[in-house]
Parts: sequence; C-alpha cells; structure tokens
Amino acid sequence: MSVAVQRLVAAVDLGSTAVTGVIGEVTGDGRSWGLRVLGVGREPSHGMRRGVIRDFEATVLAVRKAVSDAERIAGLEVGTLDVGVAGELVAQRISHGVASVLGSEIRTADLARVNDVASNVSFGHDQELLHAIAHDYRVDGQPGYADPIGMAGERLEAEVFLVTARSSALNHLRRAVEKAGWRVGEFVLEPLAAALAVLTPEEREAGVVMIEFGGGSTSVAIFQGGKLRHAASLRFAGGHVTSDLVHGLQVTQADAERLKVSYGAAYEPLVPEVEVVELPGGAGQPARHSPRRLIAHIMHMRLQEVAEMAIDEVARAGWSMAGLPGGVVISGGGAEAPGMVELVRDVFASPVRTGVPAAGLRGLVDRVASPGYAVPVGLALHSARQVALGGGFGAGGRTSPAMDRVFAPVKRWLQDFF
Repeated sequence: MSVAVQRLVAAVDLGSTAVTGVIGEVTGDGRSWGLRVLGVGREPSHGMRRGVIRDFEATVLAVRKAVSDAERIAGLEVGTLDVGVAGELVAQRISHGVASVLGSEIRTADLARVNDVASNVSFGHDQELLHAIAHDYRVDGQPGYADPIGMAGERLEAEVFLVTARSSALNHLRRAVEKAGWRVGEFVLEPLAAALAVLTPEEREAGVVMIEFGGGSTSVAIFQGGKLRHAASLRFAGGHVTSDLVHGLQVTQADAERLKVSYGAAYEPLVPEVEVVELPGGAGQPARHSPRRLIAHIMHMRLQEVAEMAIDEVARAGWSMAGLPGGVVISGGGAEAPGMVELVRDVFASPVRTGVPAAGLRGLVDRVASPGYAVPVGLALHSARQVALGGGFGAGGRTSPAMDRVFAPVKRWLQDFF
C-alpha cells in the first residue's frame, strides 16, 4: 500500500481495560476532510488506571501489540502516535489575555497572539499545557465575538479555557510509548478528540453533554457554541460494576465480567422476571442458578449512581440541561450495555443517544463502529484534522525539536477549534 507520509495519521488510546491503536489516511482538504481507517489493533491491558500508568511493563507490551497489529492490518509502519489523555492527571482553568491589534482590522495573527498571552500563565508545579480553547473574544471592550477576524478594532481580549496535565504522568506515558517503539506526537484530551467521532456539529453548537463510560473512569464533557466548556473525570466506571457483581453473585472477577457481557443490562425493567441464568460454582461446588434480573439490578444500581454523579457534575459546572438542548450522547465500552440509553434518559430527563463513530470515515469502518471506539477513532480524527488544516506533519516521519518549538503554538491554536 502506498500512502503519502504527510497524509498518514496514527493514534493510541491507553484505556484501563484495553489499549487500542488506529492508523488512517487523511482524505480531502481543509474545506472537506475525513479519515480512511487503514488498521485497528486492540489488546487487553490492566497497566493503566484512570489515565495513569500503574504497571509500566504491562502498558509497554499492550501498546506494542495493539499498534503492531494495526500496522500489520494496514500493511505499513508508522513512526509517531498521538496519545489520549484523561482521568486524574487532567486539570482545567479559565484565563484572560489582552493584546493590541496591529493593523486596521483583526487578523489570524492577532488571535494567535492574544491566545498565547492568555496561555502564558503559571500552571504551578508539575503541570503543562495541553489545550488552549478560546471561549469568547472582546473587541474594544464589547463581548460576545466567537470569531472577530476582519473586524476593526484596537484592543482584543480573549477568554481562554486551558487544559493542563501532570508533567510527570505525561513523561511516564511518553517513556512507555517510546519503549514500545514509537514516538509521541501530541497528547490530546480524550473528550475533545472523542467529540469529533460521535458528536454532530449541530450538537456541539447547540449544547450537549458527552459521557464516556470507560473501564476505569467515566468522563463528562460539556460542549456549547462549538467549544469544549467543561471536562471532568468520575472515579466510578465499568470496573466497579464488575466488582459489584463479584460480591453480589459470589463469583470470580473473570466470571463476573463474562456474566456482565453475556447477560447484563443497565436498566432493570428491560429484563423479564422469569429469566434464569447459570452461575459457575466455586471450587468443588456445583453450578447455581440466579434470576437474570438480579444481574440487571446490581448493574442498574451502580450505573444509576454514575449517571447521577454525571448530572451533578453538570450542575457543579454551572450548567443546566435546559441550556443544553442537544441532550446527552453516551459512548465508551459501558455504553454498549442494553438499557444504557433508558437509564441515562431517566436520570437526565433529556434526549439521549449512543455515539458511534461514523461521520467522515471510510475504509475499515465496520471495525470501529461501536461506542467503545469513540476515543481511539476520535484521536485519529483529531490528527487528521490537523493535517488537513496544515497544522500537522503526519505519522510516518519525525519532526525535530526545533520545528516543534516553532510550530507548537500554531498547531495548538489550530487543533483546539472545531
């Protein structure tokens, strides 16, 4: 297969239960771009916990296997991977910047400069900037401008949403990817990337809550006006559901996971009361039988708690569902459980749908057409968008540290706008 190096993108999602690699080719241009999925690899892993490496060697082996499998399917090799970041190592804040307009009207360079002023703040010990997302601009003191390019003015102000991450944790992630055999291109906030995979432009503009039900954590993100407005990570996720089943059914962790996948449901009323499932017996003990509805009850109680924590997070961030008419979009492996839409709809009292990567994709679409692939596909789409807009260099080669220093501010400014 022949793919131009600068049109090749690759990404890896280091999840708590699996590591997923995606390789693709950028299609189209800056006006109409997309991604042709060339290779996908997924490897079970327990080396990560809430976005932080807990077992370094296990993480390295999972990255090596997942990305190598993606390369084998694609029939080509990549040199650079964009890496998703989420969980407990991420923080956020609002910052303001002021700059003079250098010409007769506001130009792209003026926006980049005022964003850079707002981003040039002290983040404290062990923190580094991931994203700077401009929420609002003021021109000569007048607020409410999302895109003031072309306007006349002398003073430009910006309100910028800054996302940072722990430098030490990022260094550990970088070392793991490099030991596996690749270079890290960019670290990308997972909800920002996943939004490209599962949210429509209309939802991002009107206002929507995106909930990613992962194995080790649950991410909550709010989008409005086309921008990321808030992001948070909840401590409870799919792994806690499995643990509840272990205790409630008196089975092993492996059996609990199997029962969850085969017979589980997130919404208890969906399961008929008459259904019975066989539970494996313990050492020297015969198999037992249990109402399937008991499994659903255990799952329902925990997942309802997680959904309630998510709506509490929305309120804590200063939003209400009345101001987010796009409702809720759920993704992640946990979103695949039967009844998740019904459960989340009950809690939020808003429209809810399951987010499945599809828009703008070609190639091996069937391999990624499930909510559990929202983050890895979103990371690849994020890279593809940078390349299409001229702010990325592709995954097949390497850039020098000098080039990174020159282009990093421009790339960050480009990549953080929808």
